[in-house]
Amino acid sequence: MFINNFDPIALNFFSLEIRWYSLSYIFGIVFAWIYCKKFLIKDEKILNLFDDLISYIIIGIILGGRLGYIIFYNFSYYSKNLLEVFMIWEGGMSFHGGLLGVIFAVYIFSKKNNISSFLFLDLISMTAPIGIFLGRIANFINSELYGKETDLFWSVKFERIDNTFRHPSQIYEALFEGIILFILLNYVFRKFLYKSPGVISALFLIFYSNFRFFIEFTREPDIQIGYILFNLTLGQILSFLFLMFGLFLFYKKNES
Repeated sequence: MFINNFDPIALNFFSLEIRWYSLSYIFGIVFAWIYCKKFLIKDEKILNLFDDLISYIIIGIILGGRLGYIIFYNFSYYSKNLLEVFMIWEGGMSFHGGLLGVIFAVYIFSKKNNISSFLFLDLISMTAPIGIFLGRIANFINSELYGKETDLFWSVKFERIDNTFRHPSQIYEALFEGIILFILLNYVFRKFLYKSPGVISALFLIFYSNFRFFIEFTREPDIQIGYILFNLTLGQILSFLFLMFGLFLFYKKNES
């Protein structure tokens, strides 16, 4: 059993607080960018365009993730506290919202440059687990998105929450949605589907959604929402919808 009493603030620079949550986004994007440039991109045209795409991706992640969290998870609160909408460093980002934001940003960029969106979305899918891993570790440090009560020997007591030993659901997600998903997608990409744009994106949606859906059974539901339908959380319902789209996309890409 482990006691979590981590400080969510990584560094204090005069009056500026640098939080682990913010650093997870920064390093996630930087590491993913380096990995794409050094190991994945072979086409010179894609390589030249990728640097310009990064700014679109960052905007898509931030706007989509924040708006997704506000709309899906806590609209009533933020509608009454409008200034807090901009306090991203305090946490409050939706993965599914960020994913939609990235898809939309890549679509706009690809249209502008007359190139298939899936060439970029596949690259993002293979490197997104890096950011997901770091993000879930930051969630663990922040004592947020914590799990249900358990007496397993690896359980964690989040001192900033209560005295209950809980599932470290953030670590489960970091392992499955981060490390395992990264290995799976990159293995498939290198061995089988390098010339099939869109299939990797579909597999990302399928694998991520399955991992997220089942791990959420160990996680406490969001306090302001609770369970919605059939004792499922909002995260599980969104994951199911994205899974259905992933299966549809996989079918269409293999059919063509």
